[in-house]
Amino acid sequence: MRALHAVTLHTPTQAFGGPVRVAVNLTGGLAARGVDTRIVALGSGFDGPLPADVDGRPARLYPARRVVPGAGFSGLTSPALLLGARRLVKAADVVHVHLARDLVTLPIALAALSARRPLVVQTHGMVDPSDKALAKVLDALAVRRVLRRADAVLHLTAYERKGLDAVLGTADPGNGVRLVNGVPAQERRPRPEGPPRVLYLARMQARKRPADFVAAVPEVLRRHPDARFVMAGADEGELGAALKLAEALGVSDCVEYLGSLAPGAVLGELRRTHVHVLPSVDEPFPMSVLEALSVGVPSVVTPTNGLADDLARSGAGRVARTPEALATGIIALLEPAAQDAASAAAWQLSRTSFSLEAVTDRLHALYDSFCQA
Repeated sequence: MRALHAVTLHTPTQAFGGPVRVAVNLTGGLAARGVDTRIVALGSGFDGPLPADVDGRPARLYPARRVVPGAGFSGLTSPALLLGARRLVKAADVVHVHLARDLVTLPIALAALSARRPLVVQTHGMVDPSDKALAKVLDALAVRRVLRRADAVLHLTAYERKGLDAVLGTADPGNGVRLVNGVPAQERRPRPEGPPRVLYLARMQARKRPADFVAAVPEVLRRHPDARFVMAGADEGELGAALKLAEALGVSDCVEYLGSLAPGAVLGELRRTHVHVLPSVDEPFPMSVLEALSVGVPSVVTPTNGLADDLARSGAGRVARTPEALATGIIALLEPAAQDAASAAAWQLSRTSFSLEAVTDRLHALYDSFCQA
């Protein structure tokens, strides 16, 4: 079986975030089950020729070209990819598109429909009701057609499914399948030695709210004056404001910005971490939280995080609405007994509910059902 995974963009700084990590994890798990997998995406930011892999997984990358100014990722494409889309999908038995409203994944999904290849669509919360003019145009021209005609539309949560139904605006086509994200099994890290280390691991972007992370610092320092606060992730416009706030609050000496972490460095940084914090809102199913769980690091998240209920129910973290509540959650999890209990719960939750092996088994069975139909 040959499976093609399409995702929008691969960069050295992991600018496109979670969907790329999911594609890498799934193609790796499928390859271990004998599936011939390949990733297709745009590539940007590399010195020299584009690589032939994405974090070790075979890939065909095309040079990114901006054709719609001011449209973010949605304005990127590649003429060569557009011309070759039909050839790419015809070489696959199953086409799995990590769908966004863009000029990469949408054309590949449409090519798969045209070529009558089984199509699996996974939106990662990127396709939801929108009032933006470009979104409305793309929905009318392509998105609704893809969502209606795909063999399976994967969703992470009931909230995401409702959003997809709202985009469709018609009767449910009956192709929805819930599939959570999974992460490879890891050894649980021991409680780190030294001063408390609190980590923000996400893009410096408005919805991720890095400033809320910084705003929580002074209260934590009152209880733990030796604590260190680390931010890691590509800057998408909010780093300056976060660092200015740290200066205004007088905590600059305690806040460190690492820039973007290479994929291989993420788990190493998490193993040094006492508490992981993700203050973002409307976060469907964050890979950073799943990776933290996999090594036994508890997280503090907001109520609109798709993993909030799992963390609260299992004791693997805390849920907080405000910077003040973030600080309270961090302080609680830094207490040794609470730290050990939450770490054990986090590691157990990862292995029982978000195992990559279980997720890949289900996806492989789904592929098989289409190929044998």
